[in-house]
Order: sequence, then C-alpha cells, then structure tokens
Amino acid sequence: MKEPIHTNAAPQAIGTYSQAIRSGDSVYLSGQIGLDPASMQLVDGIDAQIHRVFQNLQAVAAAAGAGLDHAVKLTVYLTDLSHFARVNDIMSTYFTQPYPARAAIGVAALPRGALVEVDAILNPD
Repeated sequence: MKEPIHTNAAPQAIGTYSQAIRSGDSVYLSGQIGLDPASMQLVDGIDAQIHRVFQNLQAVAAAAGAGLDHAVKLTVYLTDLSHFARVNDIMSTYFTQPYPARAAIGVAALPRGALVEVDAILNPD
C-alpha cells in the first residue's frame, strides 16, 4: 500500500509526484529545493536554499508524524560541489547523531535553477 503525505507547510508538488509516500514502516520524502512554500519562489543564495530545503523536509516529515531525527538516508544534489561544506555546517543544525546515511551527488542542473536538492527516507518506528 502507498499512502500519500501532504502538507501546506512545504511547497506544493511542481510535477507528477507526491511530497512523500508512506509504504509499510518507511516514509519516502521527495526531493525538496529551496522553494518558499508561501510564494513558491526560490529563496536567494546557497545558505538560504540549504536552510529552506531542510525546513521543507522537516515540514513534510511532520505531516507524516515524524521528524528529521527519523531520517535513515539522505541524498544531496548540488550544482556546485564546492557548497558541500556549507551543507555539512547547516545540516548539523537540523540533525543530531547518529546522523543518517547520506550520498552527495554533483549535478549539471536542478529544477527552477536551484543550487541544492535533498530527498530523504524516514523510518518513524
């Protein structure tokens, strides 16, 4: 069974996907970029985008009855891998040890010209 998760506290899907899907004991959060959920506009700058991404993931996790502390896996997509240190610094304000498993991938482009995107897998149990 697939149960869609939705919240107005995160950006609305801009394509044919759900903000998250619960399947069994896991919740799969779609990738979030730095869109402000109220304006649906991309926030300015790498630091603001990283914060907004984690705030958006946090809102979707909350709608699933979980938190970022339930994250077991993250995938970070960056258009410039030199921003990886900023992701680490900012990520430490949203997560505590033990940190989730993570991959970081350099990409040529992201939707709407975003600089960073992150998706997550949660295990709320």
